[in-house]
Amino acid sequence: MPALIFDCDGVLADTEKDGHLPAFNAAFAEFDLPITWDETTYAEKLKIGGGKERIASELPGAEAEDTIRRLHARKTQLFTERVADGLLPGRPGIHRLVAEALDAGWTVAVASTSAEPSVRAVLEHAVGADLAARCHVFAGDIVPKKKPAPDIYLKVLADLDLDPAECVVVEDSGIGVQASVAAGLTTIVTISAFTAEDDFTGASVVLSHLGDPGDPLTVVSAPSGVRPDGMATVATLTQLLATTKEVR
Repeated sequence: MPALIFDCDGVLADTEKDGHLPAFNAAFAEFDLPITWDETTYAEKLKIGGGKERIASELPGAEAEDTIRRLHARKTQLFTERVADGLLPGRPGIHRLVAEALDAGWTVAVASTSAEPSVRAVLEHAVGADLAARCHVFAGDIVPKKKPAPDIYLKVLADLDLDPAECVVVEDSGIGVQASVAAGLTTIVTISAFTAEDDFTGASVVLSHLGDPGDPLTVVSAPSGVRPDGMATVATLTQLLATTKEVR
């Protein structure tokens, strides 16, 4: 059975600039920590997989573990409040392609090392409760190593009994591409606010977004030769898988 696997942040919604970053800064302030991340600093923090790990880069040492855990939990609450307030709309093409893939009998999953409540909130807001309930969610501290390690994708493959040759991943970052490619997965990139300068080596196609009627995508690069016209569809995914199989 073919499968479509989405990263969450930057893919389902462009969550970093208007979601995670202000939530981190608000949590730091509530905990009376003299830490404020501007966009340049945060772009560097995004090279670290996982929110707790990003906080730990500012608060190293075992004695800070409890503070990191509590601060991250509060940050997650603040983030989900922003999602509930409608501040983080789904990216173009997400609702359309999830619905199309499910209707075509594809397995649809989200694989993210962000906190599970955050991921579920973003997913439901982007595609609606009915479609979200039909998607598998893999999130949080469920694997030993976070991206760029392939662990989260390997867990999805194992738990859902999927054939890597039948799976397409949608990612937005360099570390995400490293993770999906290392797991042997065909990868689409939809560039997000902080990732335009990332290295997407190994991706089959790099797009501005997935596209919608009236909001066509732009093809940034297409190493696979597959260039969707206006919108990425299930037919696009099928073509990418066929092209990858030919290369293999």
